[in-house]
Amino acid sequence: MTSIVIVGGGVMGAATACFLARDHGIAATVLERDPTYARASSALSASSIRQQFSTAVNIALSRESLNFYRSIGDELAVNGERPDIGLVEGGYLYLASDAGAPLMRELHALQRSQGADVALLDVPALQRRFPWLSTDGIALGSLGLSGEGWFDGWSVLQAFRRKAIACGARFVQADVASLEAQAVHCRDGRRFDAAAIVLAAGAWSAALLEPLGIDLPVRARKRDVFVFETPAALPGFPLLIDPSGVWCRPEGRSFICGAPPRGDDVDDAPLEHIDHALFDERIWPALAARVPAFEALRVTGAWAGYYEMNLFDHNGLVGPLPRWPTLHLACGFSGHGMQQAPAVGRALATRLATGEWPAAQIEALSPARLWRREPLVERNVI
Repeated sequence: MTSIVIVGGGVMGAATACFLARDHGIAATVLERDPTYARASSALSASSIRQQFSTAVNIALSRESLNFYRSIGDELAVNGERPDIGLVEGGYLYLASDAGAPLMRELHALQRSQGADVALLDVPALQRRFPWLSTDGIALGSLGLSGEGWFDGWSVLQAFRRKAIACGARFVQADVASLEAQAVHCRDGRRFDAAAIVLAAGAWSAALLEPLGIDLPVRARKRDVFVFETPAALPGFPLLIDPSGVWCRPEGRSFICGAPPRGDDVDDAPLEHIDHALFDERIWPALAARVPAFEALRVTGAWAGYYEMNLFDHNGLVGPLPRWPTLHLACGFSGHGMQQAPAVGRALATRLATGEWPAAQIEALSPARLWRREPLVERNVI
């Protein structure tokens, strides 16, 4: 019997397999239907990391993951080859209107109490620090002074995968059709028996639990990302989040940007259906109003990926399912899975190997809260 089977070879599944093999000597089998990861959320992520959350557990997970990413070359080296994920700690800058300022102050107090290096900036301070920024309609800004930024998500995924394999994990191309308590059935007839199963299939996780009578509130929610260039020099540009929900950040010599889908956009639309009108009608006007230099820009590309949105409370689901103790979840991260994969993968690997969580805080993400009807709502979702 295979000891542990992980369904989904994206960053969460790969990280869990890596820590199981590296730290506990357990060689899991990872089932991934597409080893090219063409539609995988991990490969299509904007790959950023922040500490400006509204829940203590998310702040803690991101802080732990950041420390891992800072030393990923040492952590995941294979045969002397050290992965480089191009981590840039450029910070997040959230902007708030008068209406949003009280909540920003409330969250700032929580973030500081949890050790996050963030600062509140009034309008004069914003103007001094970011002279290219228009502060019309802005009352307050929250800036990550350190420990926030962006990186190459594809390199992270491949580094976890290579290290897991080097330590004994097995990645198998397989399209999973159904689950049992201790078995995984594939569409080609193969069966993988297991003492424990980890469901880390992202936006596709819920469908695999439906035959068991479990209505997992995790859905595919498409997010379009646009790439643009500008001739303007904008020093010290962070990942900027406008009160409208529009965001942008540097990407090499270019920028990437996005926004929540428009009301008439189908959230789970095919990834090939980029909503270019979203850029023209919502994103560009907001960007040009907030950063006047963006009035002159040129779109050079676009892509889309799915958030594995947890509609219950916008937080990850990690750990065993009530009444199904051999089935474990690692999904529903609602856009912050890539940044939390090191901490979640290591914690889940420890739980699977020892039966205990390494820290009590991650138990806040237990799927049991779905059955208790006790949401742990994350209010800072981009």
